[in-house]
Amino acid sequence: MIVRIVQMNFREDAIHDFQKLFEERKHLIKAFEGCNHLELWQDAHDKNIFFTYSIWDSEEYLNHYRFSDFFKDTWSRTKALFADKPRAWSVMKVG
Repeated sequence: MIVRIVQMNFREDAIHDFQKLFEERKHLIKAFEGCNHLELWQDAHDKNIFFTYSIWDSEEYLNHYRFSDFFKDTWSRTKALFADKPRAWSVMKVG
């Protein structure tokens, strides 16, 4: 099982656009094979920072999503809203 966390720092004028994009697409992301969970967190101390938290059956399923045309379109639309470079962590759950 893979847990994926992505930290994104958005321009203040782009927060609403990101939230709208996430709401429009979250059910499509969850529909990808191997995606068990997806949610969005907002930083309690900085309203411009958001985190996506997702759980995937395996790295293979995560990569299938990450290399899809759907992801490429979603990511390019999301990157246009950034104030700073995103950070990402993938952790494999063992046991």
